[in-house]
Amino acid sequence: MKLHAMEFIPFGKTHTLQKTPIILVLLGTFALLLLTIIPLCYPLLGYPLYQNFSKSPPSSLLGSKKCDIFSGEWVPNPEAPYYTNTTCWAIHEHQNCMKYGRPDTEFMKWRWKPDECELPVFDPAEFLEIVRGKSMAFVGDSVGRNQMQSLICLLSRVEYPIDVSYTPDEQFKRWRYPSYNFTMATFWSPYLVKEEEADANGPTHTGLFNLYLDQFNEEWTTQIEEFNYLIINTGHWFFRPCIYYENHQIVGCRYCLRDNVTDLPMSYGYRKAFRTAFRAINSLENFKGITFLRTFAPSHYENGEWDQGGDCLRTRPFRTNETKLEGINLELYVTQLEEFKIAEMEGKKRGLKFRLLDTTQAMLLRPDGHPSRYGHWPHENVTLHNDCVHWCLPGPIDTWSDFLLEMLKMEGGGHDESSYQEKLHSSDWKMKLR
Repeated sequence: MKLHAMEFIPFGKTHTLQKTPIILVLLGTFALLLLTIIPLCYPLLGYPLYQNFSKSPPSSLLGSKKCDIFSGEWVPNPEAPYYTNTTCWAIHEHQNCMKYGRPDTEFMKWRWKPDECELPVFDPAEFLEIVRGKSMAFVGDSVGRNQMQSLICLLSRVEYPIDVSYTPDEQFKRWRYPSYNFTMATFWSPYLVKEEEADANGPTHTGLFNLYLDQFNEEWTTQIEEFNYLIINTGHWFFRPCIYYENHQIVGCRYCLRDNVTDLPMSYGYRKAFRTAFRAINSLENFKGITFLRTFAPSHYENGEWDQGGDCLRTRPFRTNETKLEGINLELYVTQLEEFKIAEMEGKKRGLKFRLLDTTQAMLLRPDGHPSRYGHWPHENVTLHNDCVHWCLPGPIDTWSDFLLEMLKMEGGGHDESSYQEKLHSSDWKMKLR
């Protein structure tokens, strides 16, 4: 369904008036006039109009035990996008590609088609009903914040949230949907573990960070016990120079260029950070929620690295036979899966659920979805590199909400654990990479 300024729900069949008193005709006319005027004024009150999006047929996933919703292709969707940069205020400036002059629009007009079933387009009304009276936390880096802002925009067709943050710090926001008593929060933790900046410049002028790989980041671990859903992610910050600490001792680093400090592979710190984050979740006495690991979404720099003129100028998705997950991207993805499996087994001992929100394959195929240079005005005096990490809004990241809603429906649909695992964790732990 295309986004329109207004959409009206039909009143149903018409009926012939027979011998109706004039007063009833006048009253009926007045009522119809009110019903016409009120919707016209409604957007002026700051709320969007919304027609029921639940008319699409139910997902064929529910009848398929073999469908992996994360394995598929991008197919055209001329009805997208479902919001714009003028209808949603939640878009971060650096991801507001249309505002800053991106000339093409086709990157917004695709949907994800799993190989063996259909994945319904996100239904905001259905989502809000499922999460009524519940809460959801996003923990991780700015791509996680990008995901939450995408979700806010998709939900804006039904309701805008109100800011109920405990702090003015933009890195720790809370939003509440009053009609549904649903709260979303974001917790900034780009490494998931305790960290501190040791040098604002560092060897690559992106900072040098001390990572305490065996210590919890209490800025989020002390705050999440109340949440029903937890979505964690991290990735791109591990490309920066880091010094790794364990048991309060330096054990190595990632490109720190320090004498007598062993340079370790990036996956070393990445693995330990996830292990500690999962250990933190499994150690929380009062946490009863579902943890979703949103897997690594690769960047798409071509013709140079991010700081050497690299850019992402493609205007169409890849097909699965045109690229493959390899190198460090594959290494980070496999590391996530291995640590997730360990955490999942540990969580089962406490009755906790861990779910894999596997966005990696889908996003690997979307080199066209990044802001590139369209996150600021060309004449602005800013020192920003081309952005091939984050995602334009609207854009392919909106599909993450399609995945999330389908997973939430599975949780509430009476499916047993083995059936869920068979549907979402098939193909020998996703090692089907093409």
